[in-house]
Amino acid sequence: MPTRSSSILRLAAAVSLLPAAGLHAQVQHQHHPPQSSGEYAKVLEDPSRDAWQKPHEVVMALELKATETVADIGAGSGYFSRRFANHAGKVYAVDIDKDLLALAGKNAPANLSTILAEPDDPKLPAGGIDTVFICDVLHHISDRAAYYGKLRSALKPGGRIVIVDFFKKELPVGPPPAMKLSDDEVKKEFAAAGFRLVRSLDILPHQYFLVFQAR
Repeated sequence: MPTRSSSILRLAAAVSLLPAAGLHAQVQHQHHPPQSSGEYAKVLEDPSRDAWQKPHEVVMALELKATETVADIGAGSGYFSRRFANHAGKVYAVDIDKDLLALAGKNAPANLSTILAEPDDPKLPAGGIDTVFICDVLHHISDRAAYYGKLRSALKPGGRIVIVDFFKKELPVGPPPAMKLSDDEVKKEFAAAGFRLVRSLDILPHQYFLVFQAR
């Protein structure tokens, strides 16, 4: 059974993918999440998400190498992880929900492995990751400063952290602005954690796309 904290985080992430109508009512009921992992997976995998998430464009922008190891943090049912596995050498689908990870790993390519993480620890192998990818999840991590340190420890020399998250304004999809982190906030947090911004792309209608490397 998912823990109470993982259920709350799961619902918060699901809310971030739903249309804006009704968001506030859903958020008010986080302590009694109505969705099972299977129902949440349907939200994550809804074909209508592709229109604004543009997964193909995101994957192509990463320019993944066949020798690369990718960690998809908050992978859920594997929406991005499966796509990464077609281009990278090794992919870790990382999540705190074992039921979602079971879906991510079901019939997955041989180079995709799942990692059951903790809310405050991605449990990645030290010095083993080329690209850490975090999409629509960063604003749900509570102690991000400590979390960034753990991500840094997992990076290979020259490794990168890619952040895709919602602009901090009213949008037709995503959570209300109060739940979001602006791109400037993210840049400041990573700078304080010892990272530098090396790339910023404007390819998504509702989200920023930032790439960081350790200084």
